[in-house]
Amino acid sequence: MTYKDNRKSKVFLSKEGYDKYASFYDEKLDFLDGFEGEEIWKMIGKAEGKRVLDAGCGTGRLIKILFEKGAFVTGLDIAPEMLKIAGKKFKKAEFVEGNVEKMPFEDDSFDMVTAGFVIVHLKDLRKFFDEVYRILKPGGVFILTNVNQRKAPKLRLANREDLVITSFYHIPKQVISALEESFFNIEEEKFVHGNAVWINQIIKATKG
Repeated sequence: MTYKDNRKSKVFLSKEGYDKYASFYDEKLDFLDGFEGEEIWKMIGKAEGKRVLDAGCGTGRLIKILFEKGAFVTGLDIAPEMLKIAGKKFKKAEFVEGNVEKMPFEDDSFDMVTAGFVIVHLKDLRKFFDEVYRILKPGGVFILTNVNQRKAPKLRLANREDLVITSFYHIPKQVISALEESFFNIEEEKFVHGNAVWINQIIKATKG
């Protein structure tokens, strides 16, 4: 006899949802890396000696790449439990708890900003993009991903409870338009496809 669980998943905002899921997040790293292939590595390019902010850093998935490339890294995330795990893994990085839509950094502070799997949780892209533009130095680089899934995935906790973190669907051309409206120059755009289930848009933009 097949058991069917008809319980509805609880939906959480990013902070509470990722705090609850933090201890399970690293179990999915290989899966999450598959959304990008080698494109993120290529787009980051040379980062030695650069000051880089990983916005929405989670447990530090992209920080690993940035350290391998010799960057000085600051990680920002809204979920303190995710930051605790990242801090244990990357002791040489600086970590700050905060909202990507109102970041606690001075103007022209960073050479590069990365944001993997962030904008899927934002309804208004311009707030974030304007903030990134503000904190980047002139000529600074912004690398972001936009995972296109019609429905947010269910995340399974240890007690077999499923949770869903609030997500928003952004059409790729609308992301490009929003970046241009925030005065970014689009340098490169790549797509990684996943068995017709998802598409990941990866963009490299610069502050003019």
